[in-house]
Amino acid sequence: PKPENAITIAVSSRVLFNMEKEQQIYEQQGMEEYIKYQVEHETQPFSPGPAFSFVKALEAVNTRLRELYPDSEELFDVVLMTNNHAYVGLRLINTINHHHFDLLCRVVHRALLYDRGKQSHRLLKAYHTNLYLSADPTKVREALEEGIAAATMFTPEKMTEVSETQLRVAFDGDAVLFSDESERIYKAHGLDKFFEHEKAHENKPLDHGPLKGFLEALGKLQKKFYGKGQRMDCPIRTYLVTARSAASSGTRALKTLRSWGLEIDEALFLAGAPKGPMLEKIRPHIFFDDQMFHVEGAAEMGTVACHVPYGIAQRVTKKVIKDLETE
Repeated sequence: PKPENAITIAVSSRVLFNMEKEQQIYEQQGMEEYIKYQVEHETQPFSPGPAFSFVKALEAVNTRLRELYPDSEELFDVVLMTNNHAYVGLRLINTINHHHFDLLCRVVHRALLYDRGKQSHRLLKAYHTNLYLSADPTKVREALEEGIAAATMFTPEKMTEVSETQLRVAFDGDAVLFSDESERIYKAHGLDKFFEHEKAHENKPLDHGPLKGFLEALGKLQKKFYGKGQRMDCPIRTYLVTARSAASSGTRALKTLRSWGLEIDEALFLAGAPKGPMLEKIRPHIFFDDQMFHVEGAAEMGTVACHVPYGIAQRVTKKVIKDLETE
């Protein structure tokens, strides 16, 4: 599909495939030894990384869409981003062919991007990227600053088995789908003031957060299945997994989504409880949160979790670290 018609997911090679050993060689022995190792192991495919099942699920959705809409270009498109030397691209292509990534194989031959780490957001914009996933937090922050939905992906020690036929995506609310407006109130004035603020503003929609556009894109594809009478058999399912309480602050979140014309398949208001156990039951292919302790908690339970470094929580974390360094 043309980039302007597709839902484009850009993934770095380090999250699509397991390249930890190669990364260690690069960091400890330098570029020349790294290239030498890659060339020597050119025919040995990389094993799956944390984004592997997610991309496979995108392919499964595309298969269903093509069955229903053979001529439509509203499909997922994947662009593989790498800052590797071009020689390493041969091993990547061999790996893609080995794992039967039809979706990726076409894109790689057309547009494998050997990005040297500078101005990568220009490439992301050129491909009308709807979501960028990377293991590099610096590149993720740069993409977010340019208005591109992005997240840093982490690898759980043991990944939970996920569906091969239904794409499941879980989002935190504040500073992910929504702005950090309410979180600022909580950080500055405490929980009681937060509840008061949400009650007083429950009919005023929250501003959008960095991943609202990606949820919109998923919803657009879901409606194509609904239009064919397949709401109950839709291969895309979305979840809101938030620390908000349903009784005290959940209303505003749901009314905000409704005001945007967006549906969420399941809204889980955990009232401050850990998210990991619930995510273990949902088994999403990917979970987005702006706070690292939720990301770490999810990863400990086997969920592929992504950090969205956006909003007041990031500034608070930086201040705490700076204060500790000063002490």
